[in-house]
Amino acid sequence: MKSFKPYCIGAKRSLGDINPADTYFKLKNKQAELQRLEELAVELDGLQNILYAEHQRKVLLVLQGLDTSGKDGTIRWVFSRTSPLGVRVAAFKAPSEIEKARDFLWRCHMVVPGTGELAVWNRSHYEDVLVPVVEGWIDAAETQRRYAHINNFERLLVETGTTVIKCMLHISKEEQKKRLQDRLDDPDKHWKFSIGDLHTRSQWDDYQRAYAAMLQATSTSHAPWYVIPADNKRHRNLMIAQLLNSRLRAMKLQMPSADPALKDVVID
Repeated sequence: MKSFKPYCIGAKRSLGDINPADTYFKLKNKQAELQRLEELAVELDGLQNILYAEHQRKVLLVLQGLDTSGKDGTIRWVFSRTSPLGVRVAAFKAPSEIEKARDFLWRCHMVVPGTGELAVWNRSHYEDVLVPVVEGWIDAAETQRRYAHINNFERLLVETGTTVIKCMLHISKEEQKKRLQDRLDDPDKHWKFSIGDLHTRSQWDDYQRAYAAMLQATSTSHAPWYVIPADNKRHRNLMIAQLLNSRLRAMKLQMPSADPALKDVVID
């Protein structure tokens, strides 16, 4: 299996080293890609079922990326065969007045995965070291404090039984333009388009710098960042499915032992 190391942020790897148009899988055609994704989705369903039955550990998948990078599409395809019983999706939007009145991690604690659960965060606590930085709402000292808080928060999760998998969906400016235009051209996709998307796009370079700094500051040994090339939607989905399955397999999940009392049960 091809290593994910080239896509993992570290001392020798940064956002600028990764091409948004890169393809991790070298499959021969679209049909082969869809077939492989189906296989991975079915395997994920089985792994999630054992995680839920084992009821000892937790998994958190963080999906972070700019508009149109494909967070919704990733969830739709990667979890297309997974039972909803043990998977919970939380979408992080602009904080409410209630949330802004508390520390920035307050709303995150309420949606961390429970035992046996796989949680998916569509955007995340990382919004609070991206948007405020680009908009100039917090200074450099506060940004560094938030990085430290995030690293400690994730260490807490890991040390209490959570496997944290963080994926930044890396899209090019050219591909984002195509996808935004597609939303404008198709009436059935108008609901996906917001004028605010254009404001964010006008700050493209600022966001690239904010992402690069955030990735370097918060990719840790206990919760590393993976940058997922997102210009190709199928390869984006395939890569995240493969990564998630690999991490779940590495957990060596086990079905719980049967209750000895069951051997004497007779159903009339």
